[in-house]
Amino acid sequence: MSIDKTLSVQKREGCGKGHSGRLRSQDMVPGVFYTADGKNITVQAPALPLEKIYGDAGHTTVFNLEINDNGSKSVHPVLIWQVQRHPYKKSFTHIDFYGVDLDKPVKVDVPLEFTGVSRGVKLGGLLETYRESVRLSSKPMDMPKKVVVDVTDMGINDTINVADLKLPENVNAVYDQNYAIVSVISKSKDSGEGEAAE
Repeated sequence: MSIDKTLSVQKREGCGKGHSGRLRSQDMVPGVFYTADGKNITVQAPALPLEKIYGDAGHTTVFNLEINDNGSKSVHPVLIWQVQRHPYKKSFTHIDFYGVDLDKPVKVDVPLEFTGVSRGVKLGGLLETYRESVRLSSKPMDMPKKVVVDVTDMGINDTINVADLKLPENVNAVYDQNYAIVSVISKSKDSGEGEAAE
């Protein structure tokens, strides 16, 4: 499997609020590239290509970060680690890239997508989801974009736990306890019956 997306950025010399504000006025987004061996490189990314690659890759798909340092270019496989957005505009204000070793596992929060209408809901139960994402561990190129949870066969009082998730080969969930992902509960729950144990 090869990496098919590349984002070209420039090494950033200045720092501080004033410098970052000037960059954003030029449709550039300040950011930091955290290398796999623990170094930090400040970079600036063009806003539109960054938005596009974030829409395609999210936080789960590896792409190449091409860094231009005064005409000298280097390419690094990365994941998008953290993004900061303007409070009322949708634009990015800062971005962190995380360098990965393609042969070493990483841990990433992967979105959950719930599909189907459960048998229990058809019988009058309520579907309660407790998680929107699950932390997974795998080599970077094996990480799924999302985990699909089919609730069709769930009856009333059924629960799908993290250990029940159907994950791709070579992908494992990271958890200290077998927590609930989604349940179908009876509407009579508030009568005091069937309360979940801590």
